[in-house]
Amino acid sequence: MDSAAGEITDKRLLRGSRTRQAVLTKAVDIASLDSLEGLSFGRLATETGLSKAGIQTLFRTKETLQLATIDHARTVFIDSVTGPARAEPRGVQRLRAFIDRWLDYVEQPVFTGGCFQVANLAEFDSRPGPVRDALFRNQREWVDLLARELRRAVEYGEIADLDADLVAFQIDAVLRSGNTALRLGDTEVVYKIRRVVDGLLVPPRAQ
Repeated sequence: MDSAAGEITDKRLLRGSRTRQAVLTKAVDIASLDSLEGLSFGRLATETGLSKAGIQTLFRTKETLQLATIDHARTVFIDSVTGPARAEPRGVQRLRAFIDRWLDYVEQPVFTGGCFQVANLAEFDSRPGPVRDALFRNQREWVDLLARELRRAVEYGEIADLDADLVAFQIDAVLRSGNTALRLGDTEVVYKIRRVVDGLLVPPRAQ
């Protein structure tokens, strides 16, 4: 391949990558509001100003589009929540950083409809298939992160012994409820969430 042909190919790849990014950025916003079922090539074409045929060429099927949207939402979540929180020391500080970052993620919010997972898990929890599996993997990854830091906090003597998997489940449940409350305009819910979390992270001396 000569240099001119290579340059043309590189430019096409770059345009394709930018188009894909633009579509997925809009897709996660739509899915946070109307769930992944609300996605369609026609709607994305209208909202991005791109051609429907061009979007179909990139994703082929609605399921492929949905899976790519889930993956993009995961990347944004890592960039916004779990990635920055990992800078904190392991244990309670990192656990609280995960929670603080999560609250920022839904309070701002990063996605128009709030938490992407909350918006979609309820829609697909009883519908077996690749979309549900991808959502479940992301959910399991998040709860496992919480449980891991809870175990470290116990190991480091920062909190009293507890069932890490159970408390991680409880924290996640409270955060999900908080997302809904924020969408409904409850301005006090972040304070309530912090109180609940404080009640779960009991120092050893309090026993």
